Amino acid sequence: MYDFLVIGSGIAGLSFALKVANKYPEKKIIILTKANEDDSNTKYAQGGIAVVTDFDVDNFEKHIEDTHIAGDGLCNPKVVDFVVREGRQRVDELIKWGTQFDKEDNGTYKLGREGGHSEFRVLHHKDVTGREIERALLQKVHETPNIEIHQHFFVTDLITQHHLGRMITRATTNNQCFGVYALNKDTNQIEKIISKITVLATGGFGQVYRSTTNPTIATGDGIAMVYRAKGKVSNMEFVQFHPTALYEPDVSPSFLITEAVRGDGGILKTKGGEEFMKKYDKRESLAPRDIVARAIDNEMKISGEACMYLDCRHMDFDNFIHHFPNIYEKCKSIGIDVQKDMIPVVPAAHYACGGIRVNEFGQTSINNLYACGECSSTGLHGANRLASNSLLEAVVFSHRIAEHAIEKIKTIEVDETKFQEWDTTGTSHPKEMVLITQSLRELKDIMSNYVGIVRNNVRLKRASERLYLLFKECEEMYNTTAISPQLMELRNLITIGYLITRSALLRKESRGLHYTTDFPNHSEFTEETVL
Repeated sequence: MYDFLVIGSGIAGLSFALKVANKYPEKKIIILTKANEDDSNTKYAQGGIAVVTDFDVDNFEKHIEDTHIAGDGLCNPKVVDFVVREGRQRVDELIKWGTQFDKEDNGTYKLGREGGHSEFRVLHHKDVTGREIERALLQKVHETPNIEIHQHFFVTDLITQHHLGRMITRATTNNQCFGVYALNKDTNQIEKIISKITVLATGGFGQVYRSTTNPTIATGDGIAMVYRAKGKVSNMEFVQFHPTALYEPDVSPSFLITEAVRGDGGILKTKGGEEFMKKYDKRESLAPRDIVARAIDNEMKISGEACMYLDCRHMDFDNFIHHFPNIYEKCKSIGIDVQKDMIPVVPAAHYACGGIRVNEFGQTSINNLYACGECSSTGLHGANRLASNSLLEAVVFSHRIAEHAIEKIKTIEVDETKFQEWDTTGTSHPKEMVLITQSLRELKDIMSNYVGIVRNNVRLKRASERLYLLFKECEEMYNTTAISPQLMELRNLITIGYLITRSALLRKESRGLHYTTDFPNHSEFTEETVL
């Protein structure tokens, strides 16, 4: 049995583990990750982390206001306030743990500006900020003797009172988590892992769409598991599409062209070289992501073109290569010279603003279970995340969860002998993996065609009907065949598709990332959609 169990090895999970390990060096902490230890959404974050550091021109109030404007009236004011104000301390800890952000020649930190920000406040490490944070945190974790990392463990389900034979519903107030069942991909055996405290830091679900900047591991596992365990999720209709993914037909995941390129002067244009963002927002190419993504989508529909373009030809070339070396090399590898050619871009699913419903200490509706990072719905992002606020949210909430869990664990007793091993009776190995791959393809088509950037009730209802058929087929396969990572990811993504579609049908208005032609205005305000 473990004291602390962490699912996920991104910034949220690793920083939490370091906090509790430092407080309790005698307690056992285990981190499970379904891929390699450094394979997380954090690793793919390019832009940076938004935090106020230059108080001569910036302040907390400006960052708070920018966050509320981007969130389109749905941010939780209390959460926005403490995340922005506590963020500086948490970022200082990242630096203390070895993260190296870019600096000017005089030693001050270089600050970037992205869409929706009124000032330059984004700390970054070239265009691979997430990779640098991941490197530093993993190095620190490996230096901490009471933290174990187990790679290639696919968590299948949360262990709750349901596994003790008790009836659990979404209205149950004393539902409790005791750990997880996880498939050891190296042995192909499902293991029971009991823990007093469990933290879900499982990332997002971009793989539910055809075009996404998310890695292949982003299949919404944590959110789906909580929903199956009768926990609460909220605001799932708010899926952020990054406006500028590199246009490469049939390539997944899509390569991200960070918003910082526009912050440094990149301009969105049509194929003919016309600037079009002035028609949609006075902030033009630096408007919040929901506005820019819809504008690009609309221009593509008007023109019939497969993409729009990001013009960087007027920018300082040496500075571009220094700040965005990976973007430069990626473009060069497919024949695009950013000094002479515009970069073809399209919107791609990028970030989940909704997820597992948590309070200000990261507690879910299931006792002894916390959620942190992109899989959680904290109230910070509202209807649309402000650029580079995600890494900030993760470090602030991981700290708050650690402080809460450090006290809570003192009162928790668990009898691990009560829980049975995973039962595989009556199952067989799947004979045709093509059924899983074909269902996954159908799911991505349904979500991309009917539950994308622009929606309406006809499309959403059609999606619901198609998703139900996929759900029935998948459940039959799940109940009769042995567990595999591919089957579990399909099952989780079908659940995610349902939650997004159901939440979108419940919101009778257009707000932030949810735009429906049936209700194009803020017509019927719904503070939160909870499922």
